[in-house]
Amino acid sequence: MKFRIVLSYVFVVAAGAGFTLANDTERLRPAPDGSFSVVVIPDTQGYRGRGTKAEPDSGAALTNPVFDNHTRWIVENLDSQRIVFVSHVGDIVDKNNEEQWRLARRHMDRLHGLVPYGISVGNHDMTSGGDSSLFQKSFPAKRFDSFDWYGGTFPGNSERPNVSSDNANSYQLFSAEGLDFVWLHLECNAPDDVLAWADDVLTRHADRRAAVTTHMDLGPIEKPQEASEYVTGPKGRMRWGKIHGERGNSPQQMWDKCFRKHENLFMICSGDQSRTTAYSLPCQGDHGNTVHALLSDYTSSGPLRLVRFLPVENEIEVITFDTSKRRLVQETPYAPDPARHQFRIGYRMGR
Repeated sequence: MKFRIVLSYVFVVAAGAGFTLANDTERLRPAPDGSFSVVVIPDTQGYRGRGTKAEPDSGAALTNPVFDNHTRWIVENLDSQRIVFVSHVGDIVDKNNEEQWRLARRHMDRLHGLVPYGISVGNHDMTSGGDSSLFQKSFPAKRFDSFDWYGGTFPGNSERPNVSSDNANSYQLFSAEGLDFVWLHLECNAPDDVLAWADDVLTRHADRRAAVTTHMDLGPIEKPQEASEYVTGPKGRMRWGKIHGERGNSPQQMWDKCFRKHENLFMICSGDQSRTTAYSLPCQGDHGNTVHALLSDYTSSGPLRLVRFLPVENEIEVITFDTSKRRLVQETPYAPDPARHQFRIGYRMGR
């Protein structure tokens, strides 16, 4: 099951130059020839109108301007940014109800059939016990079965039919510029049976370059006891969780039980922690491979991530772009350093 991206168009730009400054406005350049991009959509919780947390007394129709802008921008820039895959880190909705799920589905429908994509289920997308039935209703496995890039889903457990099953954990297969990828999307605090399935997927596709998107990974290492500690607490791989009770695995447990064991794994994308906003952490797997953990949670304020692969340079350029303001992001209140938003990491791609 392989989805082959054919990149045949050429842009006359400086290779690897993702952005430039002009009149003090940061502009995103087209992706250079020979590169390709994966879009990472951060948490899209910014719903407005009736019944929302942001506007509980509003009588206006339900909207999500940032989510709307994200998917419109992706469609408009598939060619110029050479976008081959889209990954959503979860917290697709803010309140786990039918109305928000219908709107989320309409926004994601723009991508359907145009570009391969996967979605991680966040803590807002299910109950604390792990019931993700509304997500499964909106984005079931059967919605993707006809695509050759859709690898499959964790089958679930008959004793808990609404927990973890039917595309709540999935993987996708795609290729670009001669490189083959497997990309896993795992729910928040995935339990042991899901991790066993993920182990099997990564082992069966050991010949592919592997990445994972899961909702929780980086943030305050220990669970904050006071609100200020979400900002001031030491950051790294979190040792606490939110979902599945005792069955759930913290990000640290997910790393120890699954991720660190796979030599082909090179990246973990996550969201969840808006008061960290943007953070990166290189980790060493058991085989000496470097796994780049990348957190992006921009509170549904406008930015998304472009992960641009530059095979000739053996580098990945991480670009944070605001699809509402149409400019690159240089700082945010919790992450004022531009290097948290625009940076490069080394990754050998065999060129």
